[in-house]
Amino acid sequence: MTENGRAKLLIIDDEPTNLHILGNILRPKYDVIAALSGKQALKRAIMTAPDLILLDIRMDGMDGYEVCRHLKETAETCAIPVIFVTALTDEDDEVKGLELGAVDYITKPYRPHIIQARVRIHLELVQQRALLNQLSTQDCLTGISNRRGLENFLEQQWRRAIRYSEELAIIFMDIDHFKQYNDNYGHVAGDQCLREVAGVLANTLTRGTDLIARYGGEEFVCVLPKSDLKNALQVAQKLQSAILSRALPHKFSSVHDCVTLSFGVTASNPALTKQTPSELLIAADKMLYQAKQQGRNRIVSIAQSDSLQESK
Repeated sequence: MTENGRAKLLIIDDEPTNLHILGNILRPKYDVIAALSGKQALKRAIMTAPDLILLDIRMDGMDGYEVCRHLKETAETCAIPVIFVTALTDEDDEVKGLELGAVDYITKPYRPHIIQARVRIHLELVQQRALLNQLSTQDCLTGISNRRGLENFLEQQWRRAIRYSEELAIIFMDIDHFKQYNDNYGHVAGDQCLREVAGVLANTLTRGTDLIARYGGEEFVCVLPKSDLKNALQVAQKLQSAILSRALPHKFSSVHDCVTLSFGVTASNPALTKQTPSELLIAADKMLYQAKQQGRNRIVSIAQSDSLQESK
């Protein structure tokens, strides 16, 4: 969706006249992006992240079948619904298109009402799937991402970091002496404490590209794309200060009279270190363990390039 709330459609056809006709049919309700070749389409699909793709089959160079195959094999575009719009009417052509992953098959000549109806239906299905995905990746207690949402996001950002040789950072956090909090204030208060902490953490992040998730129990993880260790440490310090400023009472903590967190921070360039996402999480968790061993309410960090040097 664009900022104005309109869905984005990518129309792919090597005939400018066809692009013009389809654009006129759909532009009154949607934001339309055009591509005149398969190669151009693949680039624009990644750059613009359309909600739906309308794809011709007969094109010079890379035909529609090959474009669809590439779209479905690429992480950034595999979930975008594809509708074939083509003059090919043979049943085998339609079957081939659907087997490649297309969600629909519309034959020419263009029938505006049919095209508008099919597009509307598939966009409604996109919205329903997005809602179901949000519900499945959202922590029901705190409202932030859950562990599944974290893993999906981290995997996506990991692939991006490899493609563009960018750094990616992880902050692993744990509420200090949360068992004592639950034992003395009760589990209802403990749940409220988790909600408060999650809210503070989420509201402190200023970049829309960052993610905060509840990993489990009283543990939280922050994923920072395009961030080195220095940037991640600055974010961790902001999160620590925000939690302390919130001053949630915890008189049963041996660290402070209010709720505090311990932080483990690490960063990596996956294209260089050849790590996996789970290995970076484990590295951040080890730093968190050190933070707790050193007295809690502190930040401990290591760059994965340093870690690799130490292990040699």
